Amino acid sequence: MSNNIEADEKTLLQPSGCGPLLNRVKVGDTPLRQQIFQHVRASGQAARADITRALDISAGSATTLTADLISSNLLREVDGPTRDSGRGRPPVALEVVAEAAYVIGIKLSFKRNSAVLSDFAGNVVTSAELPASGKRGSVTQLMDDIATLIELVIANGKKTQADIKAVGIGLPGIVDNASGMITWSSLLQDANEDLRTSFAQRFDMPLFLDNDTNMLTLAELWFGVGRDMTDFAVVTIENGVGMGMVVNNRLYRGTHGVGLELGHTKVQMDGALCRCGQRGCLEAYIADYALTREAATALDYDSDTVRTPDVLLDHLSRQAKAGHAPAQTIFRRASRYLSVGLSNVIQLFDPPLIILSGERIQNDYLDASEVFEDMRKLTLSDGRQPCQVEIHPWDDMVWARGATAPALSALTDVMVGGLEVQHL
Repeated sequence: MSNNIEADEKTLLQPSGCGPLLNRVKVGDTPLRQQIFQHVRASGQAARADITRALDISAGSATTLTADLISSNLLREVDGPTRDSGRGRPPVALEVVAEAAYVIGIKLSFKRNSAVLSDFAGNVVTSAELPASGKRGSVTQLMDDIATLIELVIANGKKTQADIKAVGIGLPGIVDNASGMITWSSLLQDANEDLRTSFAQRFDMPLFLDNDTNMLTLAELWFGVGRDMTDFAVVTIENGVGMGMVVNNRLYRGTHGVGLELGHTKVQMDGALCRCGQRGCLEAYIADYALTREAATALDYDSDTVRTPDVLLDHLSRQAKAGHAPAQTIFRRASRYLSVGLSNVIQLFDPPLIILSGERIQNDYLDASEVFEDMRKLTLSDGRQPCQVEIHPWDDMVWARGATAPALSALTDVMVGGLEVQHL
């Protein structure tokens, strides 16, 4: 079992190209024209000879189809790397016409709402952030927040609404990606809200809606360390506990699109009350609200003392590090439950890599070394390749960037492949 690996320059989002690198292999019914485009976008730049080798096609097919993509203003020729000899004309490479389309990715949360505006090559043009209400609201109030954020990021990027071809939104909760229904979310007062219809009443562009951890998983698949991996898992710890998984180079959601709710797996019968209304859920022991629920008692705050959850957690962490026994007990129990959750992920899915992220991981409230040691002890390891665990303390903008991935993918289907919009 490896120790945790903090994200560094090698694991930060890669600047050259975007999209799963393993999609260079021919995929099902994907048109060859689209495979060529995706190969160029994933590579950042690619010569025609590189395309013929990677896709195992003839030079004639590569020439014909790249010419078609150039005439459609989707690819363009650029100078390739300079020759070692320094003599002769530089080789010609191809790159995506980045300004051919723009998309917006959004992450919604309790504390802040974040957005990025990206071009067709996957580059971030600009970003925006606004404070959130910090409490549950109606779907109308949520749409007001979304509209304000979209207007701000468009203005920051000096674009118009007509320039934006699609929007992706990630939010906490149980989301039906195909229908756009939010079965349950900690941001909304009511269940079974149809955000996609509400969005369509205000904006004339397709919306791709999903659980926020799925969007972060797509960020790893499209822009991060998961680009050249067939399988990996992402576990997030913030105001809730989320999980995303890539299987065979594609995001896995379960049969009905609402699977992998790790935070609502049961770890204690008749245990602590969860925000979902049930008892004994994993997140009821390790999420923000679970820790703050016990912090007031551990720190002996009276009921008239007003403290925000962030202040409580910061104080609780400082007290634990200073040797305060009740505070240490809270984190020790949370660490054990996290170990249980991670060991269950390994036992059920056998991923080669688990990426831990989220604000609790970023602020180092949980002792990673103890978590991983307990995880190893709880896992049946005989005959099993050890699962690598990495910590990627991404901020909200990376989550928002992940929300651009389904929008870019759908636009590629339409603009390059000539297909109908598909909800990923």
